[in-house]
Amino acid sequence: MIKRYSKWFALLGACLFLLLVLVYNGHKMAQQGNRPMPPKRDAVLAADVVVVRVNTERYTPPIEAFGAAESHYQLTLVSEVEGLVKAVSENLESGRMVKKGELLVQLENSDYRETLATAEAALASARLDLLEVEREADQAQAEWKASGLEGEPDSPLVLYEPQLAEARASVAENEAAVVRARRDLAQTEIRAPFDALIVSRSIAPGSYLQSGGEVAELYSTDRVEIALPLSQRDWNALPDSKTLEQGGWPVALSSVESGAQWLGYVRRVERHQDDTSRQRSLIVAVDQPLTQEPELTPGTFIRAEVPGREQSDLWRLPPSSLSQRGEIWYVTDGLLAKFAAEAVASDKEAIYIRPPESLRQQEVSVLVHPLSSYVPGMAVNAVEAGDE
Repeated sequence: MIKRYSKWFALLGACLFLLLVLVYNGHKMAQQGNRPMPPKRDAVLAADVVVVRVNTERYTPPIEAFGAAESHYQLTLVSEVEGLVKAVSENLESGRMVKKGELLVQLENSDYRETLATAEAALASARLDLLEVEREADQAQAEWKASGLEGEPDSPLVLYEPQLAEARASVAENEAAVVRARRDLAQTEIRAPFDALIVSRSIAPGSYLQSGGEVAELYSTDRVEIALPLSQRDWNALPDSKTLEQGGWPVALSSVESGAQWLGYVRRVERHQDDTSRQRSLIVAVDQPLTQEPELTPGTFIRAEVPGREQSDLWRLPPSSLSQRGEIWYVTDGLLAKFAAEAVASDKEAIYIRPPESLRQQEVSVLVHPLSSYVPGMAVNAVEAGDE
């Protein structure tokens, strides 16, 4: 009897415990139902990115290149004869400019005048000898004809043929000696071979010049030329060589150091590649550089902008748009995308990119400052440059 009641009490206690658990859990669930739901783990805020909106258009992008201005002619002036330096022009100083034919140095010339006089005397004597031989030859010819003999004489000496040849050769030799003596005398006056800038002087009054001795370093002042080495990509963006050389193609020039500006033109196109850089050079010139305002002095390091040929289907973008990996990032439907690119050309303010054909003929939002942490498909909020 006692065992029967024990079973019922145990069953009743279990039921009461279960009921208490159900009531407690229901109360907790009710409390949680009244609380706000936490945000979902996969809900991520889109990052702001600065973009520029671009369309493909036709551009004439310039080609940027650098080079040093060099004089058309650079010459080490030397003496062709030897002698004592008798006088030096006041203009033969570094920084001075001289005109073509201007007397720069006078050498002592008494020995050369004496040599010329001797040569002229020898020439006069040789001409006299020739006249005498010619008269004797004429007389011998007349006597041969008067003799009635037929045929030719046994020896050419009879008609003075060798004597005439010798006399004529002597005259020619002495004529050459006179020309040489006159030239040497003229070379005692050392003159400027072209309009020139004096870079340095190597002599002084009283010094002795040997034949071939250095007198001065000269730079021509007619024009300076700037060799601009260009890559094959740059050449592809320029007109053909005939157009460049014949059309006076303009080139904007500026000093890298001072920013001074000049206008030059394409002088010629080199048709060989440099052995080291494997590039060809475009030669740009500026006429009368030392009369320009400001002066364009030889040795100035130049930045040049050469107008290219007109090209279609290009984007004009800020230089920062091209990532370090050579990629252009853009936004499509709120997501990032990219493509590999290479600048067709560039100037001080922009680069020119030819986009894939799928992106042409439409407006595209291109990132101004792509980051290395970006990945394709990343959700972003495009903010147009100037509005951020």
